[in-house]
Amino acid sequence: MIKTLHAAGQRVFLQVERLFNRVFGDALNPLYHLGAISYFMFWVVVASGFYVYAFYETGVDTTFASVERLTRAQWWAGGVMRSLHRYASDAMVLTMLLHFARHFFFDRYRGFRAFSWLTGIIVLWLVYVAGVNGYMLPWDRLAQYTVVTTSEWFDALPIFRGRMARNFILPEAINDRFFSLLQFLHIGIPLVTLAALWVHTQRVPRARTLPPRGLAIGLAAMLLVLSFVKPALSQGAADFLTWPQKIELDWFYLTVYPLITRDHADALWIGVAAVTLLFALAPWLPPVKRGAVRAWQLTVHPGNRTVPVRSGETLLDAGLRGNVALPFDCRSGGCGMCRAHVLIGEVDPGVYQPGALSAEQRARGDVLLCCARALTDVEIELEEGAAAREEPLPVYHASVERLERLAPDVMLVALRLDPGKTIAYEAGQYVNILLEDGARRAYSFTERSGATDLVVLHVRRIQNGRFTSYVFDKLRVGDRMRFEGPLGATVLRDGERPIVFVAGATGFAPVKSLLEEAFARDIRAPLYLYWGVRKRRDLYLADLPAQWAREHANFKFVPVLSDAGPEDEWTGRTGLVHEALLADFPDLAGHLVYACGSMQMVDHARPALLAHGLDESSCLSDAFTPQSA
Repeated sequence: MIKTLHAAGQRVFLQVERLFNRVFGDALNPLYHLGAISYFMFWVVVASGFYVYAFYETGVDTTFASVERLTRAQWWAGGVMRSLHRYASDAMVLTMLLHFARHFFFDRYRGFRAFSWLTGIIVLWLVYVAGVNGYMLPWDRLAQYTVVTTSEWFDALPIFRGRMARNFILPEAINDRFFSLLQFLHIGIPLVTLAALWVHTQRVPRARTLPPRGLAIGLAAMLLVLSFVKPALSQGAADFLTWPQKIELDWFYLTVYPLITRDHADALWIGVAAVTLLFALAPWLPPVKRGAVRAWQLTVHPGNRTVPVRSGETLLDAGLRGNVALPFDCRSGGCGMCRAHVLIGEVDPGVYQPGALSAEQRARGDVLLCCARALTDVEIELEEGAAAREEPLPVYHASVERLERLAPDVMLVALRLDPGKTIAYEAGQYVNILLEDGARRAYSFTERSGATDLVVLHVRRIQNGRFTSYVFDKLRVGDRMRFEGPLGATVLRDGERPIVFVAGATGFAPVKSLLEEAFARDIRAPLYLYWGVRKRRDLYLADLPAQWAREHANFKFVPVLSDAGPEDEWTGRTGLVHEALLADFPDLAGHLVYACGSMQMVDHARPALLAHGLDESSCLSDAFTPQSA
């Protein structure tokens, strides 16, 4: 029964996530950031609540009037803040419920995650209590309905025996202290909720409590538009001499209240208790997955770090908990950023988007760390050949010698090694920039093979990218950096076969290195460069391959724009870069192809190239994954 429910829920989520990926892109897919969005909505509620609180008056004769003044006299500020307060509260409930549903359907609530699951239930009920309490504060007809119906629901408990509702039969029963109590509760409960949220995320390593900036801006804009289009308004002053005949309910918070007014209060208490108990016991209910009864060991290369994997824990969570710098973003099997190769051991790969991990990659032994769980001791490799390196990579210290903006989102960064130090590398290799917390960012050499004390990199700005934002906004000449290397085996092969280079965006950086090496070796085989970018301005060094074409008769340059507009004045090739290549080379047998660019580009291009006759061993790829963490 539970397995069937899980499978059905997974299918629904995967289909909707796939649709959202097309609309928003996997980096800004809201379904991959439900927990962080809930946090964001909480802070919107708090900020707007402070503003409303500044104008709220507690008193039988003043409360309703103060809320009306706030809403209407300053509709452009107080009215908007009141509406933001309401709609952000609703959005928080929605995202929390979806967050719970996703973790349930994807079986991420057992073992080590049980603590977060149980504390999440507490957080959810606290949010509901705070929200219902909030609807009592404006002291309009909806507040009257909420107060009386809540008291009737509590009166169904034997401890109250019908005494609570008597306090609201006549207007004289309501005094100023009642509003002070409501206000105290509406401040105190969110404070407890904040503490519960803090506890809730403690066992989630590197839990993100804010969504990506672009998504946060979009959500805030959506709330503002909704606040202007449909402002939250009071529904007439409360009057205990009459009973509200027609009110508009908030179905996010007051869904079950009509059951109370229809004399189903007892059944509602039983239902709430049963659902709460069922979900509280869910982590220990069958079925229990294989491998969930003991802990395993995870070994990560490079670094040869070994950390324990707890019951029900993904490989990503285990590594992050052990302070291993692992790449990740969505944590939901949708972006492919945490892909790794399993060297030794057996894993349950979990459920993920096929676009994030192809069947071919899975057959080669790749997994997504955010979905995979250990079934035995596991050894993984983040970089090809990392496990084969017995000695640790040397770490180089350098100073920034030059910064040059090559395009609006591409920066040339020249790093001068400390005096007396040089690094020897081959064209096509790369270095790992070392961040302060041990995280790594990979960038290719841009010059031909050799030993040098000057390393030149091309850094493309990634939205919300921690390192790239630092490069563009804060990095200055003279600043210090550390990196390790060289790494990578995508180096130039001599031979008589035609060589085709496919570059996407800053994938041109390693291609530049490889082509300059080919020219230096005087390779006479035909050389082709297909460089794909979105706009004409993204061809940040277009004059250089044009110069190569003039100087070398065996070289041809084909730029391709995927999103050409009138402002580009473009008459060249358009579309996806690998499709342009295949239009010119329908049969790639006997060719050597280097595909350099984003992981998404390489993953799309590689199967198509192989399907057109290219031998597996002749398709060399250097894929990079943009990282926002």
